[in-house]
Amino acid sequence: MRSAVAIAILLTLGCGGDAAKTPQGPPPAPVVVGKAVRRTVAVSLHGIGNVEPVASVAVRSRVAGPILKVHIADGAEVVRGQALFTIDPEPFRVALARAESELARDAALLKKAQDDAARYETLVAKEYVTREQYEAATAQAASLAATIRSDEAEVRDAKLALSYCTITSPITGKAGSVMLRQGNLVRASEDPPLVTIVQLRPVNVAFALPEKNLAEIRARAAAGALPVTAKSRGTGGEGHEGRLTFVDNEVDRATGTIRLKAEFPNDDRGLWPGQFVEVDLALAEQVNAVVVPSTAIQVGQQGSFVFVVGGDGTAAIRPVTVDRAIGDETVVASGLDGGETVITDGQLRVVPGAKVVASAGS
Repeated sequence: MRSAVAIAILLTLGCGGDAAKTPQGPPPAPVVVGKAVRRTVAVSLHGIGNVEPVASVAVRSRVAGPILKVHIADGAEVVRGQALFTIDPEPFRVALARAESELARDAALLKKAQDDAARYETLVAKEYVTREQYEAATAQAASLAATIRSDEAEVRDAKLALSYCTITSPITGKAGSVMLRQGNLVRASEDPPLVTIVQLRPVNVAFALPEKNLAEIRARAAAGALPVTAKSRGTGGEGHEGRLTFVDNEVDRATGTIRLKAEFPNDDRGLWPGQFVEVDLALAEQVNAVVVPSTAIQVGQQGSFVFVVGGDGTAAIRPVTVDRAIGDETVVASGLDGGETVITDGQLRVVPGAKVVASAGS
């Protein structure tokens, strides 16, 4: 009997000890937070563009001959009118001298023919020479006058060919690789070109957007120049500022897109021909929009939501309607009023209604 009582007492004490313990919940989850803010944001369209030079010139020789001198190095900066190549001018000087000599000879013959015609005009009136002789003299003078005009054209052509021996840059820009060096023989207008020069300031960026946006783009562009931002793909920062200058005259039926171009001053040469860039075409401004870091937006079975941290450090789910993303930020159409603290990292560790330990995002 005593042993049974002792066992009962021990069991009672054991049960009472378990009941006396205080339950322990999960520790607060460490998270990174950001702010939902209200500000003016651009209503824009996003696309991928390709940088194009405003001007690109493949420089070729207009005359044949050996290259006496190359005046530029690979990748040189050149200005309009700067000498690039010199072709051996001696054959063209000889041709010019020959043309000038023929002009001088025919000019002397014309002078004699004109004097003869004038003399025959007096003699035919006195019937000292026949009408046929007079007409032959005047025809000879007229023929030589035509020859003079031909000789003058030959002189101009020879001077022009001589001027082509010095090849100059037609634009200001940056040269590519020089394809032929001193001593090489070139032919007129042959391929490949001697060098290609591209203009770097300003530059164009060509991009395409869905045709559904065409009407809005045209309406906004009619009211004034639309700003365009371009930046290297995958990079942050503000990018380069330009303006829309071209909307194609037809929609690409294969892709359902419209081709556009924007011009950028490119004073810092941050945009390079052939480079692919991210393009944002600003159509308008949305005043007092609610913006949150894009990493705060979560997607569940019921749609998009964010975790909001209250003043007591408790996390709660808040359903939201997303308007659009702008870079690393997202515009929220409804669900937030602005000023809320939202969780941007660590959501997988968060239980709704539980405490969190928040640190500010970078």
